[in-house]
Amino acid sequence: MIPRARHLTAVGLLAAALTACGTADGERPAPAVSRVSAPPSPVRPPVLAPGPGGLTPVFEHGPRTRGKTVALTFDADMTADQGPRAASGEHFDNPGLINALRTLKVPATVFMTGRWADQYPTEARALGHDPQFEVANHSWSHYAFTADCYGLPTVDADGMRADVQRAYASLRAAGVPHAMPYFRFPGGCYDQRALRALSGLGVTAVQWDVVSGDAFATDADAVVKQVLDRVKPGSVVVMHCTRSAAPTTERVVRTVVPELRERGYRFVKVSELIGQSGAHR
Repeated sequence: MIPRARHLTAVGLLAAALTACGTADGERPAPAVSRVSAPPSPVRPPVLAPGPGGLTPVFEHGPRTRGKTVALTFDADMTADQGPRAASGEHFDNPGLINALRTLKVPATVFMTGRWADQYPTEARALGHDPQFEVANHSWSHYAFTADCYGLPTVDADGMRADVQRAYASLRAAGVPHAMPYFRFPGGCYDQRALRALSGLGVTAVQWDVVSGDAFATDADAVVKQVLDRVKPGSVVVMHCTRSAAPTTERVVRTVVPELRERGYRFVKVSELIGQSGAHR
């Protein structure tokens, strides 16, 4: 969650049996020759090449000259201490928003904390199996990876890597089969120490260039205006899918999507924007 202070982010085996035809004089046909092809290798999602010294790369937006594409991203976050609040009835999920995206046929990237996947495994699994969405890593705890990050508790340098790995483990346990190799820092806060801590994990850190301002917002129209005023070709928009902390987001999406389509924009996942970038591998 970006706090208020920021004001506003079948594969199967193929078997082919080749059987020779019988000859004219009635000889028995030659034995069938069975050839089984190896399963195709899964296509790895595009990631940015590491920086100097293997430093974790950071992606903020796609190319500005490759057409009017925009990626809507949604942070599904919970801090490690919010379990009791969820147990008492507070909603950190937003099924209405997800249904709106499905109805509007908008592909999207969901950055999910491991804590959220632990709390809502059925929803996490549904998102992970829906080709309209891709699920990426937003840490396990949603604790900050730098000091002074909008009041969030912090993860020390020794715990950063483990926190990301624990999140991937939670996503797998919830039934997300192919979590993307993308990571979003809680609060969007990072520094060189954090990038070094995640080096070697093979992830691309994904930021954004459009802050929707939906976190804690009560005025949907203001959020809509902020998004529409700031979107450019290749933009990454950060929003949230936590009802209690971003109650206007579904209404925002239902307004923003048709307006951007009217302006000629096409909605894509983050992976497509990274794939359009010349720096990917």
